Amino acid sequence: MNLDYLRETIASHPTRPIIHHLNADTSWLLQIPIPSSSAPSSSTPARRYYNILLDPWLSGSQSDVASWFSQQWHATPSAYGSIAEVQDLCATVEAIAAGDNSRVKADGKNYFDAVAISHEFTDHCHRQTLEEVDKSVPVFAWAKAAKLIRGWKWFKNVVEIPAFNKDWRQTSNDPLPEWLGIGRLFNESDGLYYHAALTITFALSPSSPAEVVIYTPHGLHAPTLTPIPLADPPVRPLCLLHGLHDVHLDWRQQLNLGAHHALAAQRMLGAKYWMGTHDEDKKGTGVVSWFLRRKCYSVDEAVEREMKTAEAETEKAGAVDRGEWDEKKGKWHPTGWRDMGNGEARVLREDGL
Repeated sequence: MNLDYLRETIASHPTRPIIHHLNADTSWLLQIPIPSSSAPSSSTPARRYYNILLDPWLSGSQSDVASWFSQQWHATPSAYGSIAEVQDLCATVEAIAAGDNSRVKADGKNYFDAVAISHEFTDHCHRQTLEEVDKSVPVFAWAKAAKLIRGWKWFKNVVEIPAFNKDWRQTSNDPLPEWLGIGRLFNESDGLYYHAALTITFALSPSSPAEVVIYTPHGLHAPTLTPIPLADPPVRPLCLLHGLHDVHLDWRQQLNLGAHHALAAQRMLGAKYWMGTHDEDKKGTGVVSWFLRRKCYSVDEAVEREMKTAEAETEKAGAVDRGEWDEKKGKWHPTGWRDMGNGEARVLREDGL
């Protein structure tokens, strides 16, 4: 945790969300400032942030089907190795927002307001980690994950995430406050709903459009995002979480779509922030590990590759003169990329800085 950064930035931007990368893979904490109109009137100071855990897998291994088929471990220890450590992080941020710049402990108090689970696979829906969360915290999950979690009989309230359609307010289901919604973008042709996204939409002010964070750990095809620019009332894309690594199996089964699809998604959205997720090259055993293939790209490498391909096609067609091509190149690179390492935090400012 970079306390100096948080102290300085929270002080200058006290009403902006904060996102924390809890490990090197795809576990996140999103802290959304509670609008003053929604804060309870009480002599007891209210919390300043609504805290949402995304796909927490902080320690231990994960296995789908059976260990002989696939088992993985984090290659790098998580910056936050337990739910208790994430609770301490929440407590510290609350203290900083209240003017106390010291690192503090949660001391058993629960700071989580919701958990959001993107998929039923155990690197996203990790029972060992999730059962460290207080059972009173509501869990929002897609259908298969919701069914799996209910079967554990740990959490009191497991809510199935609705589709994000034109009106984001339809994703604000109980027990969420009315200013916040959790939805899902997906393509019906994707039978496993593997290349899908969670949307976390929030209206911090009645005088400004709602903002949305789009979380897609395996990536998605840009047309799946169409409901975002067509939303009514409008929403502003604040942050896109989409990885850079192209991960597939030898028989061409595509897992993580990678940088080129991320570029297409960001060009469509124009989110103020774009951060990589699910790009950890984990330690693995089992049958699946024999066939797993990974191509690692940086944003610059992906852009350069696309430009070279397009330039070759353009020159072959003879359709564009050099001056027009040079102008096009200047617009090729989307803005907003931020490299978020294990344990790093970012205040999501209105100016995108």
